[in-house]
Amino acid sequence: MTQALAKPHLTDTCLTLTGVSWTEMEALEAAFENIAGVRFAYLDDILDIFTRSAAQQEIKSTIGLLLETYLREKGIRFYGRGGPTLGKKELGARKEPDQSYNIHQKKANPDLVVEVVLTSGGVDKLELYKRLGVSEVWFWEDGVLAVYYLRQEEDLWQYERVERSVLVPELDLTLLERYIIYHDQYDAVTEFIQMLREE
Repeated sequence: MTQALAKPHLTDTCLTLTGVSWTEMEALEAAFENIAGVRFAYLDDILDIFTRSAAQQEIKSTIGLLLETYLREKGIRFYGRGGPTLGKKELGARKEPDQSYNIHQKKANPDLVVEVVLTSGGVDKLELYKRLGVSEVWFWEDGVLAVYYLRQEEDLWQYERVERSVLVPELDLTLLERYIIYHDQYDAVTEFIQMLREE
């Protein structure tokens, strides 16, 4: 391996290595293959190795349940893709999202990705998802849902933070946030359905 392993940056649940080649990243992935909960994010020779906590798993599941409930209630066709590994060597980018979806029809890459951020690493996730052509990225961090939509200005594609989802524009994000942090996941979905039906 390279000198990248000599000076790692460590946060609570994320180890960031720099100067890691694609081949080295793949070798590390293979070494951790059978260890549950270990995930990787890679962009331009920066590698984050992190674990998903029980809290992160629960929040991810809750967001997924609420979003899928909304889409079904509103008759919006969707395809849950879960968290398949996205990316390839030519893009210098690879990551497994927390949740991802196609809206309206199946496509090669997801339209919408959800990321639950409990710790930060060295990889710029918006740059990574921009290379993968993901239209919308939702970040849940510190009780707030931040939505970014990929727009083209002249010849440049950039994410712009938006107040409402562009892919699901009628969804009340404030209401969604309330039920993401609700005391009970089952009750959250049940009450969310009631609120949607009263609209």
